[in-house]
Amino acid sequence: MDDEQRVNLGVSLFIPYRYTEDRMFRAVQDAGFDDWTLAQCRVFQRIADDGSRLTDLADQAQVTKQSAGVLVDQLESLGYVRRVPDPTDGRARLIVIEERGRRALEVAKETLDEILAEWESYLGTRNFTLLQEILDQLREITDPYAR
Repeated sequence: MDDEQRVNLGVSLFIPYRYTEDRMFRAVQDAGFDDWTLAQCRVFQRIADDGSRLTDLADQAQVTKQSAGVLVDQLESLGYVRRVPDPTDGRARLIVIEERGRRALEVAKETLDEILAEWESYLGTRNFTLLQEILDQLREITDPYAR
């Protein structure tokens, strides 16, 4: 492929993400969790296992705190999350995932596992592993939220 036909590297990285997000969202909807939006899911997917503060979710989802608050309110009314006191700071609240949200996450994880297995089959184990290693390495200098 010559340089004129080649897609910008950033776009090349985004296309598989967009494909994955779309396929996972459709699988979750098809499993009966069809009452939420992609915008809500983009905030939901960033909730840490032990809960997250609203400001962190807003920052990671790249939305305003007000927008994140509205989305979390909606997710809470749908039974996917709830707010609880932060045990490390009595003034703060954490957003935690409820049982309904955990069931939706199971469907999403199963779908992601299917996608990754398909990619590994297509690329071959060696190339797939190399891709993962390279992206993990690149994350070190590009992801401010890497833990």
